[in-house]
Amino acid sequence: MSYTKPVQRTVNKIKKKIEIMRKILSCFVIILMSFPAMAEHHGEENAALHAAIKSFNHAYATNDVETYFSFYTDDATVYFGAAGRENVADYHELWIGLMEAGGGVELNEASDIQVQIMPGGDVAVATSLIDNRTRSPDGTKSTSRAFETDVWQKIDDKWKIISLHYSGISAEE
Repeated sequence: MSYTKPVQRTVNKIKKKIEIMRKILSCFVIILMSFPAMAEHHGEENAALHAAIKSFNHAYATNDVETYFSFYTDDATVYFGAAGRENVADYHELWIGLMEAGGGVELNEASDIQVQIMPGGDVAVATSLIDNRTRSPDGTKSTSRAFETDVWQKIDDKWKIISLHYSGISAEE
C-alpha cells in the first residue's frame, strides 16, 4: 500500500504531460494545415504577377503600344544602357513616333525569367534575357541580346512597372 500513492502521483504527472503534449501537437497540426491555404493564396498572387509579365512582354513583341505602356506607372523610369535614363512619358512618345513612321518590334523573346517577390508581397523584381529584333522606319533591322530587370509594384490590385533597366550584352556573354 505504501507504493500506491507515489505510483498514483507519477501516473497523474504522466497524464498531465500527455495532455500537454496533445495540446502542443494539436496546435502544431493546426499550424501545418494552414500552410497549404497560405501557399494557394500566394499562388494566386504569383499567378497574377506572372500573367502581367507575360502580357507585358507579349504587348511589346506585337507592337501593342497602348497595352504595353498601360503596365507602367505614370512616374516610372526606364533605363536603356548607353542611352541612359528617361521617364516613361518620353519613352511612350518615342514609341508612338516609331510606330507611326513604320518601325517596330519583329521579335522579342524573353528567356530565363526569374521572379522574386519581396516580403509583403507588393513588390517584385523580374529579370530575364531578351532576344530582340527591331525594324527602323527605313526598314533597317537590328538584332540584339540584353539583360532586362523590371521592378513591379502591386497598386490598386494591379501589377505595374515602376522601373525597367535594359542593358545590351555582347554575343560572347
